[in-house]
Amino acid sequence: MNVATAVGEALVGCGIGAVFGVVGSGNFEVTNAMIAAGARYVAARHEGGAATMADAYARMTGGVAGLSVHQGCGLTNAMTGITEAAKSRTPLVVVAAEATRPSSNFHVDQRALAVAVGAVSMRVTSADQAVEQAAAAVATAVAERRVVLLNLPLDVQTQEAGPVEPAPMPAGPPRVQVEDADLERLAAALRTAQRPVFVAGRGARGPGCREALERLADRSGALLATSAVAKGLFTGSPWALDVSGGFATPLAAELISGADLVIGWGCSLNMWTMRHGRLIADGAVVVQVDVDPDALGSQRSLAFGVVGDVRQVAEAVAVALPGAASGYRSDEVRRAIEERGRWRDAPFTEVTEAGRIDPRTLTTALDDLLPAERIVSVDSGNFMGYPSMFLGVPDEFGFCFTQAFQSVGLGLATAIGAAVARPDRLPVAALGDGGTLMGASELETVVRLGLPMVVVVYDDGAYGAEVHHFGPHGAPLDTVRFPETDFAAVARGFGFEAVTVRGREDLGGVASWLEGPRTDPLLIDAKVQRSEPSWWLEEAFRGH
Repeated sequence: MNVATAVGEALVGCGIGAVFGVVGSGNFEVTNAMIAAGARYVAARHEGGAATMADAYARMTGGVAGLSVHQGCGLTNAMTGITEAAKSRTPLVVVAAEATRPSSNFHVDQRALAVAVGAVSMRVTSADQAVEQAAAAVATAVAERRVVLLNLPLDVQTQEAGPVEPAPMPAGPPRVQVEDADLERLAAALRTAQRPVFVAGRGARGPGCREALERLADRSGALLATSAVAKGLFTGSPWALDVSGGFATPLAAELISGADLVIGWGCSLNMWTMRHGRLIADGAVVVQVDVDPDALGSQRSLAFGVVGDVRQVAEAVAVALPGAASGYRSDEVRRAIEERGRWRDAPFTEVTEAGRIDPRTLTTALDDLLPAERIVSVDSGNFMGYPSMFLGVPDEFGFCFTQAFQSVGLGLATAIGAAVARPDRLPVAALGDGGTLMGASELETVVRLGLPMVVVVYDDGAYGAEVHHFGPHGAPLDTVRFPETDFAAVARGFGFEAVTVRGREDLGGVASWLEGPRTDPLLIDAKVQRSEPSWWLEEAFRGH
């Protein structure tokens, strides 16, 4: 067999069970080889969408995913999605054909592109080593939690491969040896803390992490919160505060800022999660636990850091504590969480605007209508807090948040990748009007795959963040305001069912779709009020 076929088989043999992409001449053979070897292939309509689908799939399965792209322009089209995945430390292997002759139309420095966005660049250099190099790419992605660009030169692809030995399945990330002194220091901090709070992030989404953290929290009396990407991790716990940061409820912000010990578990405690430090009280002890030594203290000053796996550290420290402690867990706090622990429990004055619905009213109603077993994916923009705060999710695999790069336009592709990963749940894509138009080509992908998806478009006819940031200062806004788009008509053209919502009374169409066979996906064209800014982005802009 030739190198392209051997590489495709090796990648699947090493554990890549799903590959997303757009096929051109340069990646035709390797993609078909992966399919023949048993991988599921999902064809996107744009490489940028394919990259984000692969990222979301890997996040929601906890495994490694594949992305297949054409040389040159296929890779450059995918770069925003690749950058998001690289910043998020998603295990992803990007198989890219490569034109090595500078005279080729498709020639670019693909290695430099990868390095520039934080990915690892590797290359298949010869027929004899092709299988070994493909296996090394998967092993690197898994062990180091990295995006790996595997360049597959056109002239090497057609060569006859050497003897093909079955490629070994890569092991997971190596187990880190935690220092006993660090464990004792963390245990001592928990013994003396009176109001401890745990903030769990992406690194706490692994198997057994929730159970280990809850056991330790019971022994130390800690309250439980998450970063946005780990939303849902502690769903159902009576001591869960949901998300910390800009999306935090008033009660969560009050309790977190009252903590005397804040521990970030696989969480960088960055400016978003800690509201530029305003959620950390003066004198509070701040600690991080992370497998990556470089992550410790990268965002803020720490009392100390612990290098280690979240589950491993939590289990070891729990053994070192004498027994259950009350800590921050009083009857008063429990009642407050029961009564005010969700955003929908916080009273608000509904904004009335002719022909437009308050997004809080909309999202609370959708939370009531949609089944609990859902997987919510959220795009970036002025609207993004409403679904993130008002839509509940069953667990950490019910929320997919591709926001490390803060790019508008990734939300629909995120929802597709998440839906492929978790077909047992109703996929919900929450998008703004700008992001919907950027990713509209993937509406066809939703229909073609037969995904029973609900797409909610929060349409304010603008790039709302810029409108509300620059408008109050009298700046001209012609560049960030647009005529109204009939998204319902656009969606029907792709094969969706669609409803336009301007008020609560228009939501009957959503209920009807949910009761029906759901043979076609549903798009909700929600015309939302545009007179008031979102408070979380106001805060973000002030921070910058």
